[in-house]
Amino acid sequence: MRILILGGDGMLGHRLLLHLQDHHETKVTLRRGLPAYEQYGLFTPENSYTGVEVGDTERLLEVAGDFRPEAVVNAVGIVKQRGAAKEAIPSLEINSLLPHRLAVLCKAVGARLVHVSTDCVFSGRRGSYTEEDIADAEDLYGRTKLLGEVSEPGCVTLRTSIIGLELARKTGLIEWFLAQKGEIRGFTRAIYTGLTTAEMSRVIESVLVEHPHLSGVWQVASEPINKYDLLVRFAEVLGRDDITIVPDDAVKIDRSLIPVAFENITGYSAPNWDEMLEELGAEVRQWQGEKV
Repeated sequence: MRILILGGDGMLGHRLLLHLQDHHETKVTLRRGLPAYEQYGLFTPENSYTGVEVGDTERLLEVAGDFRPEAVVNAVGIVKQRGAAKEAIPSLEINSLLPHRLAVLCKAVGARLVHVSTDCVFSGRRGSYTEEDIADAEDLYGRTKLLGEVSEPGCVTLRTSIIGLELARKTGLIEWFLAQKGEIRGFTRAIYTGLTTAEMSRVIESVLVEHPHLSGVWQVASEPINKYDLLVRFAEVLGRDDITIVPDDAVKIDRSLIPVAFENITGYSAPNWDEMLEELGAEVRQWQGEKV
């Protein structure tokens, strides 16, 4: 299958490339030229389209015309941790309008679209959200991501949350944790049902290959875990004796998703957290070994 990944240098985009490239004709889009990414050893003239601003529709049409993708995965987004997530215009352009423009483009070239949304479309006051619940995000990020969810035929929105290694922007939970030493806090009342980027990559491949007629908005989630337990388990996986994780109940937020509908229609069930964190730990050790 010919698969085009938008945002190949992102947390999900680069991991998706690693997962798909051995079994599919996979290419990514990158904003800058290849020399900017040389240190990662991932991107080549054969697997990358460089100088691609996703807001440039003509450039995207040019890429689509050249590659003729059977599927497009939108791994581009202004994430909550970035300063731009508080700016209305870029947030609306990338998080809200881009997915709908991509839906039109994909229809024109005969490609499916997989778009990745977020649990942050919910406020987190209640938890155990289904697709039928009204999204009640109050911040700009959550609202713009909700507006970007596409559900027309040929389009799949996967509502989820991810953790994993990053290339350049070290803004996520795992990269933050890896940079810590000494005493840190772990929130016992912050409930999480996300996936690792490796597991999410497998889910996306399954949707594309095994469920060619699936469309709509679907929630993909793991068993609930609080952030304290997640960090404690990951520290054990990595043997991080230099970190002490102190339980903290000051933050209460529960954006847990119920994935029953997706499980029923696809037969998918997420691995347990021990399995996912063991795999992520192996990725970290490999990455650290390559840096030495």
